[in-house]
Amino acid sequence: MTKRRAVIAGGGIGGLACGLALAKTGWDVEVLEQAPELREVGAGIQVSPNGMAMLERLGVLPLIEDTLFEPDAIELRIGRTGRKVFRLPMKGYAQNRWGHRFIQIHRADLHDALVNALRAQPSAQLRTNAKVTGYVRERGGASVYLERGDRVFGDLLVGADGVRSEIRGQMCGPDRARFTGNVAWRSVVPVAALGDNAPPPFGVIWAGRGKHAVTTRVKGGSHVNFVGIVEQDDWTEEGWSIPGSIEDALADFGDWQPCLRSVLEASSGLFRWALYGRPPLAMWCDGPVTLLGDAAHPMLPSMAQGAVMALEDAVVLADVLSQDSDRARAVQTYEALRKPRVTRVQARSAANARMFHRHNGLAQLGTYGPMAVASRLSPTIIQQQQDWIYGFDAGA
Repeated sequence: MTKRRAVIAGGGIGGLACGLALAKTGWDVEVLEQAPELREVGAGIQVSPNGMAMLERLGVLPLIEDTLFEPDAIELRIGRTGRKVFRLPMKGYAQNRWGHRFIQIHRADLHDALVNALRAQPSAQLRTNAKVTGYVRERGGASVYLERGDRVFGDLLVGADGVRSEIRGQMCGPDRARFTGNVAWRSVVPVAALGDNAPPPFGVIWAGRGKHAVTTRVKGGSHVNFVGIVEQDDWTEEGWSIPGSIEDALADFGDWQPCLRSVLEASSGLFRWALYGRPPLAMWCDGPVTLLGDAAHPMLPSMAQGAVMALEDAVVLADVLSQDSDRARAVQTYEALRKPRVTRVQARSAANARMFHRHNGLAQLGTYGPMAVASRLSPTIIQQQQDWIYGFDAGA
């Protein structure tokens, strides 16, 4: 029996997870990454219990134990005053309620673990410097064309090539990303450089007027990860690693809590990027060709679910393909299973950004006051609102 072959465009977290999931279910896999070398840039991410369930399924958890950080809690605070709105216990609690831990990790450490896990699969290979420029459906599968002139055939083609996906552009037609009006800052700073002025050793969302920040711990807790999102209507540059100045960052967050100012002042590398979005796609598949992760459903980072949704996509796609030998029908099943959930998460992420950015004191009081009261009177009420996200096992 001829072994099935999958070609995956994109060597980010979603593409690697997809390759690993398919290889574990009997596929020959080739992952094509446009960068000259396989590496992940960026900052910290949070992996909620639903994402940890996927990493467990993929066998990746042992590879990240030394670099992950499990926070005691997640808090929402007011950025200027530091006043706590609510606190969600996580360490121990998440495992008991949702079946898996809630962790924080540097994106590069998770990426490295996925690379190593995939390379350990005899039926998988990674190719760098392989920019995909388009595809053509053929009898029995599809071929992708590479910028350097190569043509690569697969029984299945997965477009995991990010928000500017070439596969999506050909499948769904040209589209223009919509600037969301938000620009993000990011930086990672050693805790040792902050002394007594380090942010608390758990996840904190700092809310404010027209902006919010998030501080987490990565590298096993030795580094603070800072992400700040600011409403701005005059940004035109797209890119993930656009350098920014400490002075500009302090203009946005310098009058907030001293621990945030300390992080920015200690930063040796501050970067900015514009947050772009797209409306939900009408279709994710074209015969044996389908989309995954940001190529299918980019979302704001205000729920920390972007990477997690890609992990869920990968496991579900591999599962449906293992149950149905008709690849075109299987990818349609995958789309039908995933689209309602990711569309709901996209909407909630956008709503969260608006919630964290209340523009006046009355709006803040009307939003955060009931949250604070509810969390004190019924400590589990906010956790219950997370059950549909964190308690979901896509692999089931």
